[in-house]
Amino acid sequence: MGWKEAAEPVLTRMPAVRRPEGHVPFKRKLMWTAGILMLYFFLTNVTLLGYQTGGSGDFFGEFRAILAGAHGSVLQVGIGPIVTASIVLQLLGGANLLGLDTDDPRDQVLYQGLQKLLVVVMVVLTGLPMVFAGGFLPAQQQLQLGGFALDQSQVQLLMFAQILVGGILILYMDEVVSKWGVGSGIGLFIIAGVSQRLVTGLIQPAPGGFFYNWYQILTGQIEVGSLVSSAGLQTLLINEGQIIALLTTLLIFAIVVYAESVRVEIPLSHARVKGARGRFPVKLIYASVLPMILVRAVQANVQFMGQILNSQWGSMPGWLGTYSAQGQPTGGFFYYVAPIYSPDDWLWITANISQEWWQVLIRVGIDLTFMVVGGAVFAIFWVETTDMGPESTAKQIQNSGMQIPGFRQNVGVIEKVMERYIPQVTVIGGALVGLLAVWANMLGTIGQVSGTGLLLAVSITYKLYEEIAEEQLMEMHPMMRQMFGNE
Repeated sequence: MGWKEAAEPVLTRMPAVRRPEGHVPFKRKLMWTAGILMLYFFLTNVTLLGYQTGGSGDFFGEFRAILAGAHGSVLQVGIGPIVTASIVLQLLGGANLLGLDTDDPRDQVLYQGLQKLLVVVMVVLTGLPMVFAGGFLPAQQQLQLGGFALDQSQVQLLMFAQILVGGILILYMDEVVSKWGVGSGIGLFIIAGVSQRLVTGLIQPAPGGFFYNWYQILTGQIEVGSLVSSAGLQTLLINEGQIIALLTTLLIFAIVVYAESVRVEIPLSHARVKGARGRFPVKLIYASVLPMILVRAVQANVQFMGQILNSQWGSMPGWLGTYSAQGQPTGGFFYYVAPIYSPDDWLWITANISQEWWQVLIRVGIDLTFMVVGGAVFAIFWVETTDMGPESTAKQIQNSGMQIPGFRQNVGVIEKVMERYIPQVTVIGGALVGLLAVWANMLGTIGQVSGTGLLLAVSITYKLYEEIAEEQLMEMHPMMRQMFGNE
């Protein structure tokens, strides 16, 4: 008996959101999407029962823009377990260790059940150390719950149970949006988190808000000094003025929108209907920006492991990692593999950096290499596992009755044409996105949104706009749904 036969009784019984029968009206899709978005914001503001406020900061704060959720809330782990489970499945599928054929309906059910099971496992593996190790989520010494008095260990169990429920909730919230709403839940949650931080960074009436800072600068409440001095330029460009952060944010928006429009269009014609022509676009960012979530999730998990080792060992070997009192890596392996989060991590004029210049350069080089190479590798994995590769695309074109003018109507011929473009564009696009993410982090952004988070938000919003436009077109012309197989 193989693993599929042994696991089938469990995997096929994993709860799933029922797919809609027939067409779902566009207004109803918007209602489902808005409802899940409101539920997401509500859950991020529900504090864990038993959580002792005023403890250590959010370790995932630098990754929070892409992992969603909120520190100390029911959605503490955010979409991290979903992303980690996807990485594991992609690696297993890429090595052909699962033996699952995604074209087989039975294997599709097993794959979806296995993904849900892995997400639950990842929620447990992520939530346990957060609650029981290292003081990431300090629990109250005692808690009076109804007529019961809970000690600290029982409070920790209660907090872990809430995190587990939140992790499972966000899994099914994502599934509801994917089947009944517009776009995907993961993309929706990322847009929500990044947009909230961007708007807060612009208009909050407190130090750190862009407009508030400039109000203080113009009224003389913040001393700028001479504009020809390094201190004055630092105040205007980097610190309070945030001019570089604003320009970086605007440039990222412009570059991503432009890159989404850059494409190679392969002409198509219908094999039986004369005059019916079309084009298959191979975009520069063919694999989308979503593989960047996988790359950053790997980095987040590595840093999380370092934090756990540091909290348990007290002091690790110097070559492995040294940490400051605030829990930030200052040397060793975990310092060099830590991402660059802001100008403070590499620009000497913005902060007192304790590391030598060559150590900072090594860290920048490792982060840049990891993001560029990792972006290209995960983009290839993403294309192959989401049926966007040359072989799957050729089958889709063949099944639609289309062909490439001047070539025989054969799947193998279409696949060879696709192989001229898709693999190369996938690698170039993945590497470009990784480079942009590191560049944005190094220069900083408004609201301290990470470069990866900003890239994701802009790209997902652009694709969401395209999907909404397509939904409206199909709503106005019902025959279009039949052509695209949506009914």
